[in-house]
Amino acid sequence: MTEYRHNGKLITFEGCEGVGKSTQIRLLGEYFEQRGIDALFTREPGGTEVSERIRELLKDDDLDMCAETELLLFEAARYENTRRIIIPALEAGKIVVVDRYIDSTTAYQSFGRGLDRETVEKLNRYATAGVKIDLTVFLDAPPFANTTRGADDRMENAGAEFHDRVYEGYGKIGEDEERFVFVPTLGDKYATNARIIKLLEDRGII
Repeated sequence: MTEYRHNGKLITFEGCEGVGKSTQIRLLGEYFEQRGIDALFTREPGGTEVSERIRELLKDDDLDMCAETELLLFEAARYENTRRIIIPALEAGKIVVVDRYIDSTTAYQSFGRGLDRETVEKLNRYATAGVKIDLTVFLDAPPFANTTRGADDRMENAGAEFHDRVYEGYGKIGEDEERFVFVPTLGDKYATNARIIKLLEDRGII
């Protein structure tokens, strides 16, 4: 698939469950707002009404679904979010920050669930129309290092061995991707935020 060229900058945040990802995205949003930086924040699965409804299904701990069904639901949500939210913002020259994107699917559904990596990555490319990620910030800490498990979240309640495989998978993904930067997240959240801002400056994103 041809790589999609755009005028904006696409930043993705990745990490295992409970490592403080939402906190760091919130702090970055506050930093952008204070400095008048035009940015759009979205999440996966989510971003559109269709994608948010898919999110509800994927997080419902009362549902037992095949790993392949789970994969296709994630990709369907991504297709909607990419085409309706992400691409228009990039074409307008905005910075787009996504809470989880293609690497989550590779880590969770391929390394975690055991699905074929080549198939997962092919579906990732289809769902994103070849959109280029400029930087992936991986908050590097073991699963649930900073928070506890949710009470009714399918992914969070998948078991310790599953989450260990996901963490290992992220490490392997990062070895092959120059855009992928490991940022330690244990310790003071503001120090971590400062490291992320410095990283964005060094990469010429802000």
